[in-house]
Amino acid sequence: MTTAVREVSVFGDGIAYFNEAADLLQLDAGMRQILTHPSRQIIFSIPFQRDTGEFEVFTGYRVQYNFARGPAKGGIRYHPGVTLDEVTALAFWMTWKCAVVDLPFGGGKGGVTCDPSTLSNNELERITRRYAAELVEVVGPDKDVPAPDVNTTPQVMAWFMDTYSMHTRQNCPGVVTGKPLEIGGSRGRVEATGRGVTICALDEMAQMGIAPESASVVIQGFGNVGMYAAKLFAERGCTVRGISDVTGAYYNKDGINIVEAMEHVGKHHNLAGFQGGDKISNAELLVSECDVLVPAALEKVLTAENASKVKAKLIVEGANGPTTPEAAKTFSDRGIVVIPDIMANAGGVTVSYFEWVQDRMGYFWKEAEVNERLEDVLLTNIHEVRRIKVQYNTTLRTAAYMLAIDRVVKALTLRGIYA
Repeated sequence: MTTAVREVSVFGDGIAYFNEAADLLQLDAGMRQILTHPSRQIIFSIPFQRDTGEFEVFTGYRVQYNFARGPAKGGIRYHPGVTLDEVTALAFWMTWKCAVVDLPFGGGKGGVTCDPSTLSNNELERITRRYAAELVEVVGPDKDVPAPDVNTTPQVMAWFMDTYSMHTRQNCPGVVTGKPLEIGGSRGRVEATGRGVTICALDEMAQMGIAPESASVVIQGFGNVGMYAAKLFAERGCTVRGISDVTGAYYNKDGINIVEAMEHVGKHHNLAGFQGGDKISNAELLVSECDVLVPAALEKVLTAENASKVKAKLIVEGANGPTTPEAAKTFSDRGIVVIPDIMANAGGVTVSYFEWVQDRMGYFWKEAEVNERLEDVLLTNIHEVRRIKVQYNTTLRTAAYMLAIDRVVKALTLRGIYA
């Protein structure tokens, strides 16, 4: 029950940001109605048999929010707290994330109410294959292209792809992205979201006159996004002062050795016991001394309660929805620049798009080419977001939503409403 309330409020934050941009675009009431309602919400039961012989039933979800610009695109998460509200909110965000970086996709998201930590590998495979089988008629390279998300992996995508291929009687690697390289995955996909965070941050730092060599960075979250962002910031000469995960935060004013931190996580699966910094709380980390703050873990961590204490000059949202509207206003009033989630963490879906393209061509790029194309896509579009920000004297967040909404509205208008 608690999770449902939390996710509804996150969706409410998304709608608030949408409305602010829609007002500046002078979007009419009819178009607002269309864009604030999902195209399709799918709910179904997933009965499966435990290795012990016992039966259980989980719930599966897939929300296809919008198809105006192309097939739905978005991840699948396995978590006991997954709800329809959560999946709808995330599909809503995926619509704008794909549009702001000009990908030919709409927004989608899916999930299963299970806890993978309690499942054997065989149980996880059976759940994945049943989930995929239930969606065979509504997913596909030209319909809806899932990807990994919370608690799902390249292996889960491999099972999904194989199940879909068996049902359609053809090899179809383009039905999902985030697959292993051996069966159609893309080089550079694992690091893509963290790389995108760094690309966006460094570009904005240049605008602000912050040299990487003299910049200090704090990153909340040391999972896939935060870890690779930290590595790339360090490689560019930044001093990464703080990192964190569920075990707590670790701060070192002189800089954390990110390679050592990554090795520690590789050995122990978390940062517990890491000796490269002073142990502090995640709450303290968010308000610690730094030039650049990257919230890359949970939603709603920057709030009305702590926004006035944040010391960073630049916030780069690696997570989805880490900043509440109240905090966003405080940051704007204080002159703190925020690169919003739909722009800052779009690197993952951009390289997922590259994977989809490569699968359809049957020709795969070198990692350097993937990274070069990623940087080109992100910089081209963040520069357009910045132009809109200046033109309308607004924030980067509102400008990003304006660009994304305008692109979707133009596609909808050209296609028309089929009735």
